[in-house]
Amino acid sequence: MSDNAKKTKLFDWAIVRPAILDSFCKLSPRRQFRNPVMFVVLVGSVLTSLLFVQAIIGEGEAGPWFILGVSLWLWFTVLFANFAEAMAEGHGRAQADSLRKARKDLVAKKLTNPRRDSSFEMVLASLLKKGDVVLVEAGDYIPIDGEVIEGAASVDESAVTGESAPVIRESGGDRSAVTGGTRVLSDWLVIRVTAESGNTFLDRMIAMVEGAKRQKTPNEIALTILLAALTIVFLVVTATLLPFSYYSVLQAHQGEVVTITVLVALLVCLAPTTIGALLSAIGIAGMSRLSQANVVAMSGRAVEAAGDVDVLLLDKTGTITLGNRQATEFIAADGVSIEDLADAAQLASLADETPEGRSIVVLAKQQYNLRGRDIEKLGAKFIPFSAQTRMSGVDLDSRQIRKGAVDAIEQFVKSRGGVIPDKVRLASQNVAKNGGTPLVVADGAKALGVIHLKDIVKGGIKERFGDLRRMGIKTVMITGDNPMTAAAIAAEAGVDDFLAEATPEAKLELIRRYQAQGHLVAMTGDGTNDAPALAQADVAVAMNTGTQAAKEAGNMVDLDSNPTKLLDIVQIGKQTLMTRGALTTFSIANDVAKYFAIIPAAFALTYPSLNTLNVMGLATPNSAILSAVIFNAIIIVFLIPLALKGVKYRPMPATQLLRKNLLIYGVGGLLVPFIGIKLIDMLLVVLHLV
Repeated sequence: MSDNAKKTKLFDWAIVRPAILDSFCKLSPRRQFRNPVMFVVLVGSVLTSLLFVQAIIGEGEAGPWFILGVSLWLWFTVLFANFAEAMAEGHGRAQADSLRKARKDLVAKKLTNPRRDSSFEMVLASLLKKGDVVLVEAGDYIPIDGEVIEGAASVDESAVTGESAPVIRESGGDRSAVTGGTRVLSDWLVIRVTAESGNTFLDRMIAMVEGAKRQKTPNEIALTILLAALTIVFLVVTATLLPFSYYSVLQAHQGEVVTITVLVALLVCLAPTTIGALLSAIGIAGMSRLSQANVVAMSGRAVEAAGDVDVLLLDKTGTITLGNRQATEFIAADGVSIEDLADAAQLASLADETPEGRSIVVLAKQQYNLRGRDIEKLGAKFIPFSAQTRMSGVDLDSRQIRKGAVDAIEQFVKSRGGVIPDKVRLASQNVAKNGGTPLVVADGAKALGVIHLKDIVKGGIKERFGDLRRMGIKTVMITGDNPMTAAAIAAEAGVDDFLAEATPEAKLELIRRYQAQGHLVAMTGDGTNDAPALAQADVAVAMNTGTQAAKEAGNMVDLDSNPTKLLDIVQIGKQTLMTRGALTTFSIANDVAKYFAIIPAAFALTYPSLNTLNVMGLATPNSAILSAVIFNAIIIVFLIPLALKGVKYRPMPATQLLRKNLLIYGVGGLLVPFIGIKLIDMLLVVLHLV
């Protein structure tokens, strides 16, 4: 996602202006009917507008200005609800626009055979079909989603991910998937098309980021049904009050029959209009927050499931650890100084460009100030690592220095008449037992000692796992390491459990076992071998750098290809559910104050004893009703930022979180309307509007 999209302000005028216009466009009854609560408010707005016209041209049921005031604020209630949804959609469109810039009308080199040296014809990218093979060379844009079947190249994906650093794409492995609209910077690629035109990854991203394309989640549908049921109940209750009022006036011989305007105001204030107005915006904003984190969800259901996840499966490498083992310690053999061991280890690693090799050179520099070696002047012959020998090193003068796996160096030393000392063997075993990788260093027939290579656990990851544990989420580390090494890293990282020597079948079985116990499981993956487990998981985050099979199996794609993003995804999912729950609680709670405002105003003339319910001391029946209607409308405006930004997330147990939200949004929902309605009533009196 582009940085511009990420930095869009909550109330950016470029979003607010079209949102205001869209609020009026959404007044269509067909659109409003999708939201039963707001559809009832719309009908009430139309009805009171007709009653106002009747009051102007003839004898109305109440004063025309009172009816007009109620009618206008009912219209504002509908418009504010539309505005909340339009604002959420506007943020989605702003992010989608940045993605559209990456979509170009490209021309592709379509190959006649799946080989680079075959002939090709120039065709429009829109005419390519799944299975076609294209050639993309340095400077060319990749025309459509595909999988590299030949070649390797550096690719600029900044138009899609916002990440300026180029990435390597190559055939085979887990970095073979390419996205249409990205540009090849060097070399060439032969790509097999994996998507039909119009259904590319970029097209799906744009469709999901735009709020208008979002489907309601099961949770939203259930809540919508509940709100509709409550509205129907209040509609029936309100409708029966009119004949009851006629009967009461006839029996008491005093008072006035309640007007339709007052009954409409009562219905609107009693119905759960606040959450009805904001429900859609909350869901859209959740998707938007996810896309701001550079994650594209293929369905709203996945975002919702992320909020309910209670088991996280996390790869060790790149997620829990930094991804490359680092040298942390030199352990010398008996009769060998630690300086001599460090010197030999550094010499053997000077030409080693692997992260492990560089870390050995750095450790020797830092601990023993071994620096300033001129490789050319040494006249050394460097021996590269090979899978057959499983060691590397250097031949320098008469010395043959090697470093490598314990058994490989043991064989090297034995071939020259030496033996591995017991201390070196014991040190190697201790390193492995503590989760590290031992490398033995030898100079000819003499073993000098051991280099301790260690998986470096990411800083702060243990604390994050602690936060997840407090939320009731279990963390499981997935690794190909042996059980002894896995146990040591799991203990250091603070995960709850681990799966060692993991195979695709073992991952799949583990997920199914947790799901059979009633858990919701989330995991990340990037390779074809992860696809079965991703397809089984409830929340499956595929890396954008991964294979096409992984992307198709997952229900989310992380554009940054950062495995730790899974923790943020769970947080965003929980924040969305928390926001929906908090505003539902507030909406239902704040109806109580409106009972104390409208019911005395409507029936106190017939039943004077009801005046005791006027605990707010509202000035007149008309001011009480109008104050309640105004508050009911403007509270939506004040809650729009909360709906768009989400309730602040803090990791804590569900029961503690429930108590806190009930205190803030439940008790707050009871108290705030009493204060708000009273202040509005006082303002109406001061301005002589009632």
